[in-house]
Amino acid sequence: MAEKLYTIPVNEAFDSGAECPVCAMFTKLENDSIDFMMGPSYMEDDIRMDTNKMGFCKPHMRMLAVQKNRLGLALILKTHLDEQKKQALSFKGKQIKPKTLLKKPERSDLAVWCEKQTESCYICSRIKNTFGRYIDTVLHLYKKDPEFRKKYESCKGFCQEHMGMLIDKGQEILSQDMLNTFYQTTLDLYTENLQRLADDLDWFTDKFDYRYKDAPWKNSRDAIERAVTKTNGIIME
Repeated sequence: MAEKLYTIPVNEAFDSGAECPVCAMFTKLENDSIDFMMGPSYMEDDIRMDTNKMGFCKPHMRMLAVQKNRLGLALILKTHLDEQKKQALSFKGKQIKPKTLLKKPERSDLAVWCEKQTESCYICSRIKNTFGRYIDTVLHLYKKDPEFRKKYESCKGFCQEHMGMLIDKGQEILSQDMLNTFYQTTLDLYTENLQRLADDLDWFTDKFDYRYKDAPWKNSRDAIERAVTKTNGIIME
């Protein structure tokens, strides 16, 4: 099947040799979103309007905070704080009730607003739509492209979270016969590669035994980092 724009990131991830190609797609998308946020986009009114309203989750604020564009981040935060202050002042003068013996108090509008603010993130929202299309593309290629299917079947499997996503999406897209094959292939990839990683971790720990001090590391030097990807979907750079 000829490559189209939306298939390129998927094929690149499956060609990368990553412990979870879907994690590789997500990480690139996340890094690209951070770069976008810290590029000229922060000066655009429509982008600033969205960031003022949504803010950023803790992980993405940490990523933004270590970028070199300190002026850009300061401008983003300044207008975001102005919007937060404006919204917070709208709750001024409202009365709230304490807990009684008979029932819990109704949550205050202020507390509900605070919770919503901590749950929203401009970068998460930006990633979510594109990442969903990536998952759709994986299943579309598996269904339609025999060459990609071979690539899928020879990959190193997936982390737990993304394996679940792929199985869920497979149930929506694939026919019964293809779904059964897809399900078993995905599960086999996961369990077989767990064993490979467990063997690498075994050798990694053996290398701390003086008897193996001069033995080669084989494939175990980065076993911990790869195992973290497989179990928790974290790519350690």
